[in-house]
Amino acid sequence: MLKLGIIGTSWIARSFIDAAHMTGKYRFSAVYSRRIESAENFSADFEEIQHFDDLADFFATSLDVIYIASPNALHFEQAKAAILAGHHVIVEKPAFSNPSELAEIIQLARQENRFFFEAARNIHEPSFEVIKAFLADQTITGADFTYSKYSSKMAPLLRGELPNKFNPKFSGGLLADLGVYLLYAAIFWFGKPNTATYDAQLLPSGVDVAGIGVLDYKDYKVAIKCAGNLNSYLPSEIYTTEGTLILDGVNAISSAKFVSMDGSENNFELQAPKHSLYDEAVAFAEILENKDFEASFALQDFAKAVAETSFEMRKSAGIVFDADNK
Repeated sequence: MLKLGIIGTSWIARSFIDAAHMTGKYRFSAVYSRRIESAENFSADFEEIQHFDDLADFFATSLDVIYIASPNALHFEQAKAAILAGHHVIVEKPAFSNPSELAEIIQLARQENRFFFEAARNIHEPSFEVIKAFLADQTITGADFTYSKYSSKMAPLLRGELPNKFNPKFSGGLLADLGVYLLYAAIFWFGKPNTATYDAQLLPSGVDVAGIGVLDYKDYKVAIKCAGNLNSYLPSEIYTTEGTLILDGVNAISSAKFVSMDGSENNFELQAPKHSLYDEAVAFAEILENKDFEASFALQDFAKAVAETSFEMRKSAGIVFDADNK
């Protein structure tokens, strides 16, 4: 049983705990928050949980792995300190503000013989492998991916506040949020693009509330669209010389069908996730239990490709995080 520590008290942190417990491979043991009351309230449903408002004390605790779900810009220093304290780390996507931070953490983790994972849940879903296997025999001619969801942070933004999600100080914006799922899907299925651009709808803060990106591959292009100021119900599509693969999303995929050029349809039988974070929790636990560094390195290669592509897109849109200037 892996002793799990949590940094952050957001809904995604609670969601990971629930998924981790479903696997039977983790035991939630400790939580850190800037306010001890928040830590206590967050863990009220659990027994024998240690609460911390001091990171040094938290890192000194006997834990196997720490899940970091703090604001994006805090991930780097917290992951670095956790690894140096001897812990494995799972960092909520986007793991870090830019490729330089990611490269430093990967190097440090390998140096310290620790595991680092970016928690990008969609590529661990069984449906992703089903689709990848299907595409192996297809000639890709393009794709159109979309993930847009009205953010709970839009209300304070419209009141004139600046939530972390839309603040360059905290490495915010939609490309660094929902866009991560789109990039992971594209890179998992097609590989890293040759070039990538992003036409962003920028806020006065300088980060994006929405945008459309183009990933340029040798023989085709992939369009990605993300937004936090609207809800989209459009499917995502992958085009081949034989027809069109229609997906109900690029994460938590529950339906997919291939429509051939002659109009005939083939529906895929997909296994619905037990929980949106269950499959990644299982994957990380198995790697940790088996000390499978090769598997973790493969996941890190995906993380690097996503981070480098996202950074290239941000540069094309003129989006600069405070962390980029450090």
